[in-house]
Order: sequence, then structure tokens, then C-alpha cells
Amino acid sequence: MMPRAWLLHDYKGYESLSLEDVALEEPGEGEIRLAVEAFALNWGDMDLMWDRYSFSFPEFPARVGIEAAGIVDAIGPGVEGVKLGERMGTLPYFYGNRGASTESLVIDQRFVAKAPEGLSAVESASIWMQYMTAFFPLGEVSRVGPGSHVLVTAATSTAGAAALQIGKILGANMIGTTRFERNTDYLKEMGANHVIVTGEETEIAAAIDHMTDSHGVDAVFDPVGASLIHRYSPALARDSRIFFYGTLDEQFPSLPIIDMFQKNAVFHPYSLFNYVENPETCRRGMDFVYEMIGSGRLAPSIDRVYPMEEYKEAFDYLSKPREKHGKVVVTTGI
Repeated sequence: MMPRAWLLHDYKGYESLSLEDVALEEPGEGEIRLAVEAFALNWGDMDLMWDRYSFSFPEFPARVGIEAAGIVDAIGPGVEGVKLGERMGTLPYFYGNRGASTESLVIDQRFVAKAPEGLSAVESASIWMQYMTAFFPLGEVSRVGPGSHVLVTAATSTAGAAALQIGKILGANMIGTTRFERNTDYLKEMGANHVIVTGEETEIAAAIDHMTDSHGVDAVFDPVGASLIHRYSPALARDSRIFFYGTLDEQFPSLPIIDMFQKNAVFHPYSLFNYVENPETCRRGMDFVYEMIGSGRLAPSIDRVYPMEEYKEAFDYLSKPREKHGKVVVTTGI
């Protein structure tokens, strides 16, 4: 029987996706094939389907999806350390046309990781993007710890919540922003010491100064874009770094040059792919996630699970303001 996949034929968004039968692909040199059990949705998927991402598809039709978990059912030549029947998860990298929204996925061995023990397929499909996205800025580049102050904007996103958790583990004072008061308790559960609700009247920089005893924030983990950066930039600490990794408001920011001059701040356009594609940094990120999940200090939170046939409905749900939080995952039924 031919596997099914959700295919995109033009940059017209997720509503234009179609579920189609596709040829079963055989793994080549250094590749494995997964019988996909589950794959997770991410905001970047939606941007990519409108060609608003930092990468574009080389051609159509294309498959979307950066995170999956499945069982190894074929192994190509030159692959070592992988066994048939093992559950593996995909690591985030730009996959070209081989997205994860499918029942069968061929992938380079470099971009898979053994699923942590004790996690289900749904959970295993939901860990690497959020935790590794948050780990490298806070654990590798800025190396935050006790005495550090970190601002996480749009903190209810899965990467934002992961940053709160990881920053808290590392000992930093964590500040999260949200548009809705109802999210305050959730963000504090995730690790926020302080929460700022970003209404039009909110003086964000003044709030940060108060929450950091006038020190300012040493690192900012920001996927929002143009609408927020000038509201927090007066509260940057000296030698701070802004990790900019998305455009939720669909606009690139104009930089707060004066504030950055005064504080010797760095604006860092950040893509996780650059760290995953480096074997040494990737291994350090994986080791951290394995250790934290194994010790119970990190645990994936799943909001909703949809069947394969309801992929569009899953994107509908992801794209609207939610009262619950966590990963949205699709199962294939395999």
C-alpha cells in the first residue's frame, strides 16, 4: 500500500494542502526510513507555506513538517548505530521537500535521534524543536545563570515556554510576556519569575527595570518582530544580546540603534538549524535534552492530538489564540 502525505503545490497556506498517495521511497547512502507514527506542528510551518520563512522550497509539490517520531523500517548503506524497529525522532533542520507530514519519511541519519526512554510516539515527536531552540541561546551563547536576567517574549509558545523552563534550570531570573492575563499562571508554572501582560498601556521597559532591580535584561528570546522590540530595548543590560528567531507580527523590526549603542547590545538573528548542522554543538544540545528529560526536569506538554486526516483542522487550532498550551501533534495511525 502506498503511504500518504500532505502536499503543498504552491505558497497558498495550509488550507491549500491536499492528502495524497505518494511513492514509497527507499533510503540512499547514509539515510534511514521511518514509518512515521506522529508529527508535530510548528509556527514556522505556517510561515513556510506562505514563503515567509528563512528558507524556501526548492520545488513543488512539497511536504511541510520539521518534527516527527517513527519506527525505523529501512536502513540505507553506510548507516551505523541504527537498528530496524527502533523508535527515532527527527532533529530540526531544513528538510527541503522531505517534510514530516507523511506516513513514510526518508531522512539523513545525521538528523535523527533515538527517542528518549519512557516517552510515547506523540511525546517523542514534540521535544527537539522546542528544547533545542531554547537551549543554544541560553545555554551555549549567552550562558545565562544565577544573576542573569532573561526576557522571553510570546512566552506561551512552545519554544517560549521551553526557554522559561531551561532558563529556570540554569538559575536565571526569567521574565515572560503574554498578550492575555489568563496566561499568567501557566507561565509561572513553566518557570517565569515575573510575567508582563503587553497591553497598549503597559510600560514594558519600566516593568523590566523593576523586575531586575534596574539591571536590565542580559538576553532576550524574541519571535515577535517589529511591534515589541522598541518597547523593551530601553531596559537592555550592558553587553546584552537579542536572539531574534521569528516574526509573529509578520514584520522585521527596525533596530533600536541608540539603545544598542548605549548598552553595547548585539542583535542576533538566530536559526536553530545552524547549531543542529554542526555535529559538536548538536551533540551538546542533544545531551542536555536527554539529561533533562531523563531526570524529569523537562517533560513535553501536549495540548491536542489530531488524526492524519485532520491536519488542516490542527493548523486551524494552532493559528488561533488558545486557552490551553503545549504541542499540537498529528498521529498517522501506524
